[in-house]
Amino acid sequence: MLIENLMRQKLIRLSRQYGHALRKYLARSSRASLQPARAMGLQAVRIGLKKLDLMKIHAATLAALEQTDSHESIIKRSELFLAEAIFPMEQTDRSHLKANVDFTQINEALDTRTSDLVASIRTLKQDIIRCKTAERDLHRKGEDSKKRLKESNRRQKDLRNLAHRIISAQEERRAQISHELQDEIAQVLLGINVHLLTLKKAATGNVKGFRKSIASTQRLVEESICLISEFTRELELNRQPSNHRPATTR
Repeated sequence: MLIENLMRQKLIRLSRQYGHALRKYLARSSRASLQPARAMGLQAVRIGLKKLDLMKIHAATLAALEQTDSHESIIKRSELFLAEAIFPMEQTDRSHLKANVDFTQINEALDTRTSDLVASIRTLKQDIIRCKTAERDLHRKGEDSKKRLKESNRRQKDLRNLAHRIISAQEERRAQISHELQDEIAQVLLGINVHLLTLKKAATGNVKGFRKSIASTQRLVEESICLISEFTRELELNRQPSNHRPATTR
């Protein structure tokens, strides 16, 4: 148990040192020395790590870096750093296997490890692409929501303006009808007044002319009543919405 804890602590320490060395290397120019990478490989050999273990440490470090930068040049330079770090481990493996293992088997093992490394890097790139795609989708949905909200506000404003214009038009129409009603009623009343004066004069004349004047005055009164009723109906219709208004004839 104690040995396992020591090994775990060494692995954590190497992971931190490897991440620091990789970030420092990537921060420099493309001609920066790869000596720190080889030092990381030698240290991994000393604590008994395998190449696959170092690849996992590299993938985890690169994943943290990819959250802020995903340039292709960063990925390529990190692969060079990993290859240089693995080189001391490969030399150690060759020295161990030289006496007992055929060189063809070594190449096969290297090919397998290289394939594993390529697969790990490919999976990492795919994860990065999925994350960035999801981020773009969220951003696009946010922009679409803003556009829909802006369009909705614009339509509400247009509806308010339309309602205001309709109400104003109805008020103008009511005022016009009111003025027309006043003018026509005034003319009818004036006619009634004239007929009453005629009746007053005819009272001293013949009865037949008197009755004719009364009938004419009654017609004027009936016309006034009809006229008032008609304008009243038109005022009521103007108070109703235009799509529910029945057709009228004058």
